[in-house]
Amino acid sequence: MTGIVDAHHHIWRQADLPWLIGPMQPRIFGPYAPIRRDYTIDEYLGDLARSGVTRSVYVQTNWARERFEDEAAWVQRTAHERGWPHAIVAYADISVGDVRPQLDRLKRYSLVRGVRMQLHWHPNPLYRFASRPDLCDDPVIQRNVAHLADYGFSFDLQVFAPQMPGAARLADACPRVTFILQHAGMLEDLSPEGRAAWRAGMAKLAARPNVVSKLSGLGTFIHRNDPAHIADIVAGTVALFGAERCLFGSNFPIEKLWTSYRALVDTFRAAAAPLGTQERDALFRTTASRVYRLDA
Repeated sequence: MTGIVDAHHHIWRQADLPWLIGPMQPRIFGPYAPIRRDYTIDEYLGDLARSGVTRSVYVQTNWARERFEDEAAWVQRTAHERGWPHAIVAYADISVGDVRPQLDRLKRYSLVRGVRMQLHWHPNPLYRFASRPDLCDDPVIQRNVAHLADYGFSFDLQVFAPQMPGAARLADACPRVTFILQHAGMLEDLSPEGRAAWRAGMAKLAARPNVVSKLSGLGTFIHRNDPAHIADIVAGTVALFGAERCLFGSNFPIEKLWTSYRALVDTFRAAAAPLGTQERDALFRTTASRVYRLDA
């Protein structure tokens, strides 16, 4: 395996994130005081030192919506100055009547490879982000996501298990768009029933050839780097999607709340150990390189 691609990380400036500078707000990943500050490219590069990571993809961090282009411009400038990251997943508001004016602005930045607007909704308000659970079936959302194909952009898809049937319909409605499922479907209910619902939803998404799964953020709901938990999700996801449709992401600095970067990578390496050499290379490098066009 030649180098690892971190397909999901964030750098941020505190001043650009209201949830960092305002009153402490409940977050899906729990208390976050240790990361309630600037997370710079220097710190990120220090975190990944000696981990084997050679390229990375930045994923948007929810700046104020009207500043979506400012975020892309800042990250592009950081990449020009420091050589990292190597691709950008920017924000675009896909709930507006026509997203194309936003995409026209994002297209100015050569590292933008896709967009994310988080669609996950949950009965628990702490886990809720979207305004309602059925946005994947909204005709406006479907039309706007379909426009991404004309720009060569992918869509980072973030939903919970009960939303996966709708997400599968969204993928069907946009066959020319590559969907990257965030955090391997965000398994938050670890009961037998919850796991069964997750597997059923993941199977629906895996049946869509334009959906791949990102193995990231697996400590979000348990707040630890758990080798057994990660191995279980990696094995289950690879069994459904195949390694050629799975990719690793660190979700740093969120995971820094409970682990180090090196320890996280080592846990994923151990989880992938039962796979063949080519499969491991896909999971850690070639899938991310392909879907985010890192060699373009």
